Amino acid sequence: MAKHELAKVVSKWMDGSGPQSDIVLTSRIRLARNLKGIPFPHLLSEKGQKEVVEKVLQAVNVPAVSRTFGKMEMLLLEELSPLEKQILVEKHLISPAFAEKKLGGVVLNADETVSIMVNEEDHLRIQLLMPAFQLEETWKAADNLDDALEQTLDYAFHEERGYLTACPTNLGTGLRASVMVHLPALVLTNQAKKILGSLPQLGLAVRGFYGEGTEAQGNLYQISNQITLGLSEGEIINNLSLEVQQLIAQERGARERLKKELYHQFDDKVNRAYGILANARIISSEEALGLLSDLRLGIDLGMIT
Repeated sequence: MAKHELAKVVSKWMDGSGPQSDIVLTSRIRLARNLKGIPFPHLLSEKGQKEVVEKVLQAVNVPAVSRTFGKMEMLLLEELSPLEKQILVEKHLISPAFAEKKLGGVVLNADETVSIMVNEEDHLRIQLLMPAFQLEETWKAADNLDDALEQTLDYAFHEERGYLTACPTNLGTGLRASVMVHLPALVLTNQAKKILGSLPQLGLAVRGFYGEGTEAQGNLYQISNQITLGLSEGEIINNLSLEVQQLIAQERGARERLKKELYHQFDDKVNRAYGILANARIISSEEALGLLSDLRLGIDLGMIT
């Protein structure tokens, strides 16, 4: 994939396929990894950062990787325009903070299910991003990629503390599992604040559309694990999956209530959203996301065809 194709390629997660896709937009696995004997990125010289990029570039081109995930391409931050970086952020392939850096790279495969940020907070941030509620499948793919990379790369690992990371909160498995969920009915029935507010007590974090430090827009929330040390990867995935299944059931219950008890009010809201989106000449992204959320829910409930 050449740089100029970034805006043309539709990421796999955008195709809307898979289980529970009316509520769960994406399933994501992110693994934080560092190379043994090399300082963390924030302590590295420019030369050191370029050496890490070269090591990763060699690792992603070995047959064990390409056989499963296809051809990989490295895009260097210093060669990308601000617009190209913004496209990567909007596709959830790099973090907003990484887009601000001058040095670093991102490795992508053809359908953009794989993205590896090189020299972000850690030497590698390995991400697998798939549509709908497919946490287990996404984890298996990420684990396979991690194992394939480890055939070439020597990871920094401690027998007691696990994978060593720049931030202590990522120590251990280095795993962040997350799902992006669309919860408009819980918001409209005033249940979202209470339900989402209880998740941190269960070891889960609730973030906005672009992850840490961002606000929720369009009734979209990212739910992820907080704990990476003391639990196995399987336990982390299982705990998150169970809570997401409960969220899905609660959202479905709220949708039924909207349809049965508040049909006329919600029907008006959906059609107003359609009217504004069809006829507005100037609209902010925040307002558009809110209206699109209403419209999508109306479509999911069969109110608009």
